[in-house]
Amino acid sequence: MSYFIGIDSSTTATKALIMDDVGVVAGVASSEYPYDTPRPLWSEQDPHFWWKGTVESVRAVISKTGVHPADIAGIGLTGQMHGLVLLDAKGEVIRPALLWNDQRTGAECDEIRTRVGRSRLIQLTGNDALTGFTAPKILWVRNHEPENYARIRHVLLPKDYVRFRLTGDYATDRAGAAGTLLLDIRKRDWSDEVLAALDIPRAWLPDTHEGPEITGRVSVEAAALLGIPAGIPVVGGGGDQAAQGVGVGAVEEGIVALTLGTSGVVFASANQPAIEPEGRLHGFCHAVPGRWHMMGVMLSAAGSLRWHRDTIAPGVEFEDLVHATADIPAGSDGLLFLPYLTGERTPHPDPYARGAFVGLTVRHTRDHLTRAVLEGVGFGLKDSFELLRSSGLPAARQVRISGGGAKSPVWRQILADILGAELATVNTTEGAAYGAALLAGVGVGAWPDVDAAAKACIRVTGSTPCRPDAVATYARFYELYKALYPALKGVNDALGRSE
Repeated sequence: MSYFIGIDSSTTATKALIMDDVGVVAGVASSEYPYDTPRPLWSEQDPHFWWKGTVESVRAVISKTGVHPADIAGIGLTGQMHGLVLLDAKGEVIRPALLWNDQRTGAECDEIRTRVGRSRLIQLTGNDALTGFTAPKILWVRNHEPENYARIRHVLLPKDYVRFRLTGDYATDRAGAAGTLLLDIRKRDWSDEVLAALDIPRAWLPDTHEGPEITGRVSVEAAALLGIPAGIPVVGGGGDQAAQGVGVGAVEEGIVALTLGTSGVVFASANQPAIEPEGRLHGFCHAVPGRWHMMGVMLSAAGSLRWHRDTIAPGVEFEDLVHATADIPAGSDGLLFLPYLTGERTPHPDPYARGAFVGLTVRHTRDHLTRAVLEGVGFGLKDSFELLRSSGLPAARQVRISGGGAKSPVWRQILADILGAELATVNTTEGAAYGAALLAGVGVGAWPDVDAAAKACIRVTGSTPCRPDAVATYARFYELYKALYPALKGVNDALGRSE
């Protein structure tokens, strides 16, 4: 039997997953590490943590599973997107990586819009200039650290630094590269127009590859550290959300992935380049060759429920807190919750957006507040579904839900009713790492393509259909919910600027 490793380098840990050639997970191991916030809004990390975490996790999962290293046939990579890794001519790290959640680059985003033109930028890259993306970070280093800028010879994403340490090759996948703001998503390669406008040398950027494409092989040096044979193929893989999409089978139009974690992600595959004209949705290349995806992100999804529990009901188990709302009617007896506790991204890219309960009366109980939080998150996710619909993508015939919040049958029912769609759970729970391992299997021929791999390994395990009466009720409350952001924007802007 052949085995495949998926390596997921996130912000807080590197996970290594081993999967066999029929899609069964043999085991998972992870290694945690910190990140730094040297100033307000800054977020940095030492890239060596990712490599150390990779070595530790791969060795641990092999030991844990008893898989013979000689049976490992391929490795797939995934991880946090948008981070900036800078290497010098010798391949040495120049400075700590600027991470996806670093917010220092507001002025550089404005500079990019001026140099390229906002509309042209969105049409080329599928995205507006946002502080989290890679390109404004490059400009920030040029504007603020000219000595470091002068040393740059290679620009990599976090998982591609792991690739470099594994193989010695400079390479990236097209899904991850689309999150740099430097990729022409129609051409699926670097945009000469954007690079010229920003005066960024193309020679700094690695070659781009499709998700299942072999980009290199494990070096003798890396093999000795990881305890595996040299020469194992390493495939392109994908950014974490694209790999997550593969991992739950959202690889074709009509199947939408909904991830209900601390943040909420709505992910829809597309057969053509997918661009929302105002940049309110992210448009990226998929890890599936020749496909794209659109993505909406809300910043406080299950995070809103955690805040509510910790603040209103400390010590209460989430399951008990949510179950108690089952008898509260749809609409929480006229109570609405705005889930912008950490600002928002989709559909309002606004750091000053704030949360709110609206409609409180003396008859409302803790259970009403909890129900309103669950519904408010659902309405926020519906915003992304509405944008997907207006962008011309086929309607979702199935929504595959994953993440911690998906464990609650009460919350799944609320979401199904708000979205007016069937919610399905699947047998895979390891998300991005599992998707990376599937891509490795496709790359070495275990399955002919990603579609075949998904059909062979991923199956629906449960279904929550929507209820027509509740769908109609929530449609009325959603119209009221949509009015809250513009009604409160002036107040929230003033409050945000006074902090």
